[in-house]
Amino acid sequence: MKFAYTILYVENVTETIEFYEKAFGFSRKFITPENDYGELVSGETTIAFASLELGVANFNKGFESISESNKPFGVELAFTTDNIEMEFRKAIEAGASEYQPLVEKPWGQKVGYVLDKNGFLIEICTPIESPSLPN
Repeated sequence: MKFAYTILYVENVTETIEFYEKAFGFSRKFITPENDYGELVSGETTIAFASLELGVANFNKGFESISESNKPFGVELAFTTDNIEMEFRKAIEAGASEYQPLVEKPWGQKVGYVLDKNGFLIEICTPIESPSLPN
């Protein structure tokens, strides 16, 4: 088993892809001609976006769509960077809204949280330094 995709259902796939390109520096892998599904080049696990309409077509039991006006779902995407201050500011300048400011955790990692234009929670953080294991 391999974790291959995270698919977020959004109002506008193209606008969301463009936002992630500008805010986080990902590049577009593709968007379908129908503009109802798209993927980013994001490392080993693909971040993908599908339209709400495609979600309705896929799930006959329905699903809960996200709203910018409500609190975010209890799930997040986490992006690591060595230049957290610049990347956090870049995301906000691209249209993300600050959810929690940058802080340093007791273990030395810096983290901050933004909401993307759809209301999804994004953690921007420095990599966690692996503790040295005894020999």
